[in-house]
Amino acid sequence: MEVGSLFSQVGEAAILELAEHFYEGVASDATLRPMYPPDLAPARDRLGLFLLQRFGGPATYSELRGHPRLRRRHAGFPIGVLAREAWIAVMRSAVRATPALAAYETELMAYFGDTATFLINQ
Repeated sequence: MEVGSLFSQVGEAAILELAEHFYEGVASDATLRPMYPPDLAPARDRLGLFLLQRFGGPATYSELRGHPRLRRRHAGFPIGVLAREAWIAVMRSAVRATPALAAYETELMAYFGDTATFLINQ
C-alpha cells in the first residue's frame, strides 16, 4: 500500500489519532519537547491536517497554509541525528498506539524515516 492512499483505507479519525498520540509523546520527550512552544495543540492540529493531506485526504493543510515546504518550515529548528532519532521513536510509538494503523507500520515508518532524514539540518 502506498501511504498516499492511506486515508481511503483508515479514514480521518485514525490519522488524527496518530497526530494526537505523536504529540502525547512529544510532551514527555526530553529531546523534542524544548523544540516546541508551551501549547502543543496548534502544532498537533497542523500535523493532523498535513497527514490527512499527505495520506490522500482533503487538501485543507495547503488551503490554510500553502505548500508544505517541509525543509523551509523546519529550517529554524536544530535538527540533527539525535533529534531525528527521537522524532522517529515518538512517531513509531504513535503509530503503534493507533490500532487502525497496525497493518501499515512498515510503510508509514519508511515514509517517516525518509522525511525525518530529509529534515536534518545540522
